[in-house]
Amino acid sequence: MPSLVTPALPAGTLASRSQPEIHAEGLVLRPWRPADQATVLAAYADPAIRRWHARTMTADEARAYIENWERRWCQESGAGWAVTEDGKVAGQISLRTIDLREGLAEVSYWVLPEARGRRTATRALQALTGWGFGTLGLHRIEVMHSTRNEASCRVAMAAGYELEGTKRSEAKHEDGWHDMHLHARVTQG
Repeated sequence: MPSLVTPALPAGTLASRSQPEIHAEGLVLRPWRPADQATVLAAYADPAIRRWHARTMTADEARAYIENWERRWCQESGAGWAVTEDGKVAGQISLRTIDLREGLAEVSYWVLPEARGRRTATRALQALTGWGFGTLGLHRIEVMHSTRNEASCRVAMAAGYELEGTKRSEAKHEDGWHDMHLHARVTQG
Protein backbone atom coordinates (compact mmCIF):
# COMPACT_ATOMS: atom_id res chain seq x y z
CA MET A 1 0.00 0.00 0.00
CA PRO A 2 1.52 3.39 -0.94
CA SER A 3 2.19 5.95 1.77
CA LEU A 4 -0.36 8.72 2.18
CA VAL A 5 2.09 10.95 4.04
CA THR A 6 4.22 13.31 1.97
CA PRO A 7 7.57 13.74 3.72
CA ALA A 8 8.73 17.26 4.60
CA LEU A 9 11.90 16.60 2.60
CA PRO A 10 12.85 13.37 0.85
CA ALA A 11 15.05 11.02 2.86
CA GLY A 12 18.71 11.79 2.29
CA THR A 13 18.18 15.52 1.74
CA LEU A 14 19.72 16.65 5.03
CA ALA A 15 22.52 14.09 4.86
CA SER A 16 23.50 15.38 1.41
CA ARG A 17 23.83 18.99 2.66
CA SER A 18 26.08 20.74 5.12
CA GLN A 19 24.29 21.89 8.23
CA PRO A 20 23.57 25.59 7.70
CA GLU A 21 24.06 28.65 9.80
CA ILE A 22 20.78 30.40 10.61
CA HIS A 23 20.88 34.19 11.04
CA ALA A 24 18.23 36.24 12.82
CA GLU A 25 17.83 39.22 15.16
CA GLY A 26 21.48 39.61 16.16
CA LEU A 27 22.09 35.88 16.58
CA VAL A 28 23.84 33.27 14.50
CA LEU A 29 22.88 29.64 15.02
CA ARG A 30 25.85 27.62 13.84
CA PRO A 31 26.84 23.97 14.01
CA TRP A 32 28.82 22.96 17.08
CA ARG A 33 32.62 22.95 16.76
CA PRO A 34 35.24 20.94 18.69
CA ALA A 35 36.50 24.25 20.12
CA ASP A 36 33.12 24.62 21.91
CA GLN A 37 33.84 21.71 24.27
CA ALA A 38 34.72 23.92 27.26
CA THR A 39 31.54 25.95 26.78
CA VAL A 40 29.37 22.82 26.71
CA LEU A 41 31.13 21.52 29.82
CA ALA A 42 30.57 24.83 31.63
CA ALA A 43 26.92 24.95 30.55
CA TYR A 44 26.12 21.58 32.09
CA ALA A 45 27.87 22.67 35.29
CA ASP A 46 25.39 25.58 35.58
CA PRO A 47 22.77 24.66 38.22
CA ALA A 48 19.82 25.98 36.16
CA ILE A 49 20.79 24.10 32.99
CA ARG A 50 21.58 20.96 34.98
CA ARG A 51 18.23 21.21 36.79
CA TRP A 52 16.07 21.38 33.68
CA HIS A 53 18.15 19.13 31.43
CA ALA A 54 18.70 16.57 34.20
CA ARG A 55 22.34 15.82 33.53
CA THR A 56 25.91 16.68 34.29
CA MET A 57 28.73 16.23 31.81
CA THR A 58 32.40 15.23 31.82
CA ALA A 59 34.95 16.56 29.32
CA ASP A 60 34.65 13.34 27.30
CA GLU A 61 30.85 13.60 27.32
CA ALA A 62 31.04 17.23 26.16
CA ARG A 63 33.23 16.16 23.22
CA ALA A 64 30.82 13.33 22.40
CA TYR A 65 27.85 15.74 22.68
CA ILE A 66 29.39 17.92 19.97
CA GLU A 67 30.37 14.99 17.75
CA ASN A 68 26.94 13.42 18.16
CA TRP A 69 25.17 16.36 16.48
CA GLU A 70 27.05 15.83 13.21
CA ARG A 71 26.16 12.13 13.26
CA ARG A 72 22.50 12.91 13.96
CA TRP A 73 22.42 15.46 11.11
CA CYS A 74 23.73 12.77 8.71
CA GLN A 75 21.14 10.30 10.03
CA GLU A 76 18.43 12.99 9.72
CA SER A 77 17.32 12.29 13.30
CA GLY A 78 18.31 15.59 14.94
CA ALA A 79 20.19 18.84 14.51
CA GLY A 80 21.91 21.00 17.11
CA TRP A 81 23.28 24.52 16.92
CA ALA A 82 25.40 26.74 19.13
CA VAL A 83 23.50 30.00 19.54
CA THR A 84 26.05 32.79 19.16
CA GLU A 85 25.86 36.51 19.74
CA ASP A 86 28.76 38.74 18.72
CA GLY A 87 30.77 35.60 17.92
CA LYS A 88 30.43 34.14 21.43
CA VAL A 89 28.35 31.10 22.36
CA ALA A 90 25.30 32.25 24.32
CA GLY A 91 23.34 28.98 24.37
CA GLN A 92 22.15 26.03 22.37
CA ILE A 93 19.06 25.12 20.42
CA SER A 94 18.31 21.85 18.74
CA LEU A 95 15.76 19.86 16.90
CA ARG A 96 16.36 17.06 19.37
CA THR A 97 14.17 14.82 17.25
CA ILE A 98 13.29 15.12 13.57
CA ASP A 99 10.85 12.92 11.70
CA LEU A 100 10.86 14.08 8.07
CA ARG A 101 8.29 11.45 7.07
CA GLU A 102 5.77 12.85 9.57
CA GLY A 103 6.93 16.48 9.21
CA LEU A 104 7.49 16.65 12.98
CA ALA A 105 10.31 17.87 15.23
CA GLU A 106 10.85 18.62 18.93
CA VAL A 107 12.97 21.54 20.14
CA SER A 108 15.31 21.80 23.11
CA TYR A 109 17.15 24.94 24.24
CA TRP A 110 19.22 26.45 27.03
CA VAL A 111 20.97 29.78 27.55
CA LEU A 112 24.18 30.46 29.45
CA PRO A 113 23.83 32.66 32.58
CA GLU A 114 25.53 35.69 31.01
CA ALA A 115 23.07 35.69 28.08
CA ARG A 116 19.87 35.40 30.09
CA GLY A 117 17.34 38.23 30.15
CA ARG A 118 18.01 39.32 26.54
CA ARG A 119 15.39 37.18 24.77
CA THR A 120 18.20 34.95 23.46
CA ALA A 121 16.19 31.73 23.65
CA THR A 122 13.08 33.35 22.16
CA ARG A 123 15.01 34.85 19.23
CA ALA A 124 16.79 31.53 18.60
CA LEU A 125 13.50 29.61 18.76
CA GLN A 126 11.83 32.01 16.32
CA ALA A 127 14.77 31.67 13.90
CA LEU A 128 14.85 27.88 14.12
CA THR A 129 11.08 27.69 13.71
CA GLY A 130 11.22 29.76 10.52
CA TRP A 131 13.96 27.52 9.14
CA GLY A 132 12.12 24.34 10.18
CA PHE A 133 8.90 25.35 8.46
CA GLY A 134 10.48 27.17 5.51
CA THR A 135 13.50 25.03 4.61
CA LEU A 136 12.70 21.64 6.12
CA GLY A 137 9.02 21.86 5.27
CA LEU A 138 7.99 20.61 8.71
CA HIS A 139 4.30 20.61 9.58
CA ARG A 140 4.56 20.61 13.38
CA ILE A 141 7.26 21.63 15.86
CA GLU A 142 6.91 20.89 19.58
CA VAL A 143 8.50 22.22 22.75
CA MET A 144 8.25 20.29 26.03
CA HIS A 145 9.43 21.57 29.40
CA SER A 146 8.82 20.92 33.07
CA THR A 147 5.70 22.65 34.34
CA ARG A 148 8.01 24.07 37.03
CA ASN A 149 10.23 25.77 34.43
CA GLU A 150 8.42 29.09 34.05
CA ALA A 151 11.23 30.64 31.98
CA SER A 152 10.93 27.96 29.27
CA CYS A 153 7.17 28.41 29.27
CA ARG A 154 7.60 32.16 28.66
CA VAL A 155 10.07 31.47 25.82
CA ALA A 156 7.72 29.03 24.09
CA MET A 157 4.72 31.34 24.41
CA ALA A 158 6.68 34.39 23.22
CA ALA A 159 7.78 32.44 20.13
CA GLY A 160 4.16 31.59 19.28
CA TYR A 161 4.08 28.03 20.63
CA GLU A 162 0.62 27.45 22.04
CA LEU A 163 0.26 25.45 25.23
CA GLU A 164 -1.61 22.27 24.27
CA GLY A 165 -1.60 20.41 27.55
CA THR A 166 0.27 18.70 30.33
CA LYS A 167 1.90 15.28 30.14
CA ARG A 168 1.70 13.89 33.67
CA SER A 169 4.88 12.53 35.28
CA GLU A 170 6.62 12.56 31.88
CA ALA A 171 10.28 13.30 32.66
CA LYS A 172 12.61 12.40 35.50
CA HIS A 173 14.66 15.25 36.95
CA GLU A 174 17.13 15.28 39.84
CA ASP A 175 14.28 15.95 42.30
CA GLY A 176 11.90 13.33 40.88
CA TRP A 177 9.28 13.00 38.16
CA HIS A 178 7.96 16.21 36.61
CA ASP A 179 4.81 16.95 34.69
CA MET A 180 5.70 18.44 31.31
CA HIS A 181 3.98 21.18 29.34
CA LEU A 182 3.54 20.46 25.64
CA HIS A 183 3.61 23.51 23.34
CA ALA A 184 3.44 23.39 19.54
CA ARG A 185 3.31 25.40 16.37
CA VAL A 186 1.90 24.07 13.12
CA THR A 187 2.09 25.37 9.58
CA GLN A 188 -0.87 27.17 8.11
CA GLY A 189 -1.99 24.70 5.52
